Amino acid sequence: MTHILIVEDEERIASFLTKGLTGVGYGVSWAASGAEALALTHAEPPDLVLLDLGLADMDGMAVLRRLRAAECRAPVIILTARTGVTDTVAALEGGADDYVTKPFRFAELLARVRLRLRPAGDPSAGPADDAAPPALAVGSVRLELATRRAFVDGGEVALSAREFALAQTLMRRPGQVFSRSQLLSLVWGYEHDPGSNVVDVYLSYLRKKLGADQIETVRGVGFRWRKP
Repeated sequence: MTHILIVEDEERIASFLTKGLTGVGYGVSWAASGAEALALTHAEPPDLVLLDLGLADMDGMAVLRRLRAAECRAPVIILTARTGVTDTVAALEGGADDYVTKPFRFAELLARVRLRLRPAGDPSAGPADDAAPPALAVGSVRLELATRRAFVDGGEVALSAREFALAQTLMRRPGQVFSRSQLLSLVWGYEHDPGSNVVDVYLSYLRKKLGADQIETVRGVGFRWRKP
């Protein structure tokens, strides 16, 4: 049975989530504090973590960092009342896989959970993309897909996991225009625009690291990786 760990210090919310998730067949554990979450994760690694940022004993971001430092590879979905793009970016940069703001509808959260638990190659994920080569090279930029390393003019550049995924998506089809909603779906797994400028923020990161002229903005349409 798929095991989900809920890290939430509000019993009412934890009870609501537990009831909903067990009702659709998931096994659920509840941790009311960051320390308890870390202990439970060590004792029984979960398949997915729902993590509240506003915990009483430690900030949820600290819990996230310690989970990733302990090599917990389970997808982490952040639950929080914080709505600023800075918090969103910090959570995703810190190793979170998704971000849901409170209040939320259970149906939306469940869709996010199912998306993050979907195995690679699952036919329900839609048509498969082109077979991935061992590396992508467009102009001066090269991505080594197996090692997740990026190079510009032969020199290595450090990219976060999300930056790498965004660059890979654009470089696979240089010249093709991707809308914000397409990039949100392909890179972040969102099925709609959550009302943030996270795509623009990450494109800015890539331009600084890989070259300002690599990614072109097509006004009113979207973005594309410039063909050499």
